[in-house]
Amino acid sequence: MLRQAPVFESLTSTAASGFGKLIRYLEAGGMATKLKSTLHLQTAHVLFVDIVAYSKLLVNEQRDVVHELNQIVRETPQFRKSDGDGELISIPTGDGMALVFFRTPEEPVHCAMEIAESLKTRPHLALRMGIHSGPVDGVTDVNDRPNVAGVAINLAQRLMNLGDAGHILMTRRVAADLLEDPEWRAHLHDLGEVELKHGVKIGIVNLYTADIGNPKPPEGIKPMSPPKTGLAAALGTVTHSSRARYAAIVAFALIVLLAVWAFYSFGVRARFASAPDNGDKSIAVLPFENLSAEPANAFFADGVQDEILGDLAKIADLKVISRTSVMPYRQSSNRNLREIATELGVAHILEGSVQRTGNRVRVRAQLIDARTDTHVWAEQYDRDLADVFAIQSEIA
Repeated sequence: MLRQAPVFESLTSTAASGFGKLIRYLEAGGMATKLKSTLHLQTAHVLFVDIVAYSKLLVNEQRDVVHELNQIVRETPQFRKSDGDGELISIPTGDGMALVFFRTPEEPVHCAMEIAESLKTRPHLALRMGIHSGPVDGVTDVNDRPNVAGVAINLAQRLMNLGDAGHILMTRRVAADLLEDPEWRAHLHDLGEVELKHGVKIGIVNLYTADIGNPKPPEGIKPMSPPKTGLAAALGTVTHSSRARYAAIVAFALIVLLAVWAFYSFGVRARFASAPDNGDKSIAVLPFENLSAEPANAFFADGVQDEILGDLAKIADLKVISRTSVMPYRQSSNRNLREIATELGVAHILEGSVQRTGNRVRVRAQLIDARTDTHVWAEQYDRDLADVFAIQSEIA
């Protein structure tokens, strides 16, 4: 990172106390470029802020608007709270900043709304903002200051670049979490799916109220798919494209047909009768086994399990056993899945393993019908670390 102007010093100074758990593992001496942390990846919630038409200003005007923006951001309640708790990193970007939060996806949204509220009395200062949640990794910059990098930062910036003055844009991934709270539902407006750099496809949602934000669609957006209207449509497209959703429905239908065929063809009624009556729509996601050489990568395996649990829990008709209830089975050797299913009161078990080597990760997952001790589905994924969340969504 280039040497930062003095107007940013009060923002960057907060980075030393931020980044939560990652920064606490920073080695005292001989810092490498990569933070020596037992946690390599952490979910972050990023707000990217940019001053519109910054490059058209004179040098002294640029200095003044950046100073004014810093003051606005520092005075927002959400910035002060997250910064005071040591759970925020502020990264200057020349004509704006990236604010990296680590607790909930509502933090960057609240901060964006508070910034937009302050702009109502400053019509000369035009901003655009982008919000995304995803994995980040801790690094140190050329000045040995804590910093972060990762797909969450990149997507938030690319999303922001699509907006015009006043826009607060977010990915459907963030909108899905916000829709759990009725307070946000009326303010989220789907803009369809677009393709970004390197063929990355994301769904975009515009956040605005009667007096905050920009209700007009960004001029630079050309959706690949039409926008969705209504709460149910937004929920249904928040983590998957329409094609993926239809494919999942077809796959589920095929599984049901195969199960019926097996039932009547091979006479498994007796086995079903002897198995616990847990209901078809019930599942327990066991802790994923860490096959990596470093024990610290167990955190990574836990993250895969957590994300899958979170996605499955959004299905109203599906009974999903909590993470707390399945954790006692982490260390069980020669696990008897049928006994575990009986104890947890479920019909299906999802288990798997995670193996990380460098920047590559291999995830294996298999779905077991515990009543018959048969495989319903199994798959292996070999991807870059940047695709971790895509893998988790596919498994769910």
